Amino acid sequence: MGDSRDAIEAGNYISLATRKRSGDFVPTPVWFAPQGDSYYLFSAGDAGKVKRLRNFSEARIARCTATGKLTGEWLDVTAVVLDTPEECATALAALRRKYGLQMRIGDVFARLTGRFDRRAYIRVDLPAG
Repeated sequence: MGDSRDAIEAGNYISLATRKRSGDFVPTPVWFAPQGDSYYLFSAGDAGKVKRLRNFSEARIARCTATGKLTGEWLDVTAVVLDTPEECATALAALRRKYGLQMRIGDVFARLTGRFDRRAYIRVDLPAG
């Protein structure tokens, strides 16, 4: 079994491992923000993890460092790319709550470079219990 929610949420990064067609998982360190029974995160819309999630919602998460070194155990989850503006706004608000000024500065630079509107937002649903 994976780490407790408190242990995961104490950090700034999780490793999100998304499934390839071969069945192998590809891990990527990402910022994440809790809300309810889910975590929200964002990515470039054309990133490999987004493409993989559109094919397979099975994923895994674990605590990690900014460089992706695991500091916790894997937890099996379901992850989906969000489609509606309302869902994306919920994700962005959760990320801004957690990361504050860091997220807002990142948003400014993403807008200046044209990446903001090409972002994909992802919801990670934790297992019940």
